[in-house]
Amino acid sequence: MTLGLDTEQMPDEHTISDFLELFEKHRIDCEKSGKYEEAELASTRLEQLRQHEENRRRDELRSQQLQERMRVEELHFSELQQFNEMWDFKAAEFEKHAAALQNTLADRHKQEHLAQLEKMRRETEPRTPRWSKDLLNLRKIQETLAKMKKYAEAEKTKVQADKVEAQEHAMWKAKREARIEALDEQFLHKQQLEMGGLMKRIQSGREEQKYARTSELDRVLQRYHNMKTQMECQQRIIQQRVEKYPITAPSATSVSRPPSSGGRAVAAR
Repeated sequence: MTLGLDTEQMPDEHTISDFLELFEKHRIDCEKSGKYEEAELASTRLEQLRQHEENRRRDELRSQQLQERMRVEELHFSELQQFNEMWDFKAAEFEKHAAALQNTLADRHKQEHLAQLEKMRRETEPRTPRWSKDLLNLRKIQETLAKMKKYAEAEKTKVQADKVEAQEHAMWKAKREARIEALDEQFLHKQQLEMGGLMKRIQSGREEQKYARTSELDRVLQRYHNMKTQMECQQRIIQQRVEKYPITAPSATSVSRPPSSGGRAVAAR
């Protein structure tokens, strides 16, 4: 019996063990029957087949493990992309809501300020000038002189009284405007405090979201690290088995997909 096998027509892995067993049996039979040349040929073919299969399995293992590593990287990239899309959306929604709150408060402040200004100009005391005794006395003298038909003296007194009245009116107006301005500053300060409180709450919410995003990213990266480490450990074990048992050792590595960060609900604010 003579066995020959072209390396380009090697059997698949499902029948290789049968061929190896067949070659080995044929070699032993030839050895026992004294067909040493044929036994030598069978031994050579057996070694060729075994070496070919070992190389094929090593190449197959390298290719398979490379694909597994690439698949892990692709899964990680996809998860990071989903993670960033989700958190970018949360951040955009938060900023949109924050801007709406600021605009609403600013509009309310504007309307309240206009109403307050109108109220202060209407109600702030003294609402009219309080003339001095000197001015009132000058007006009485003016009237008396006019009744006495002393018009020249009455005119002089009127000019003097008008000057005093203008001065007192200017002083009244200045004091009243100063009081209104002080009240207005107090009112605006109160509004600024309210706006400042809102901005502080918004910033606090922004920091909370940033912290939540960072914490979630740390968990995503840790899952990736754990999955990659587990896969590399499994691959090393399989590589060692294939090196030790190149024909019979299994070459499959199982890597499960990590849970997607998109499935978690993290409060935006």
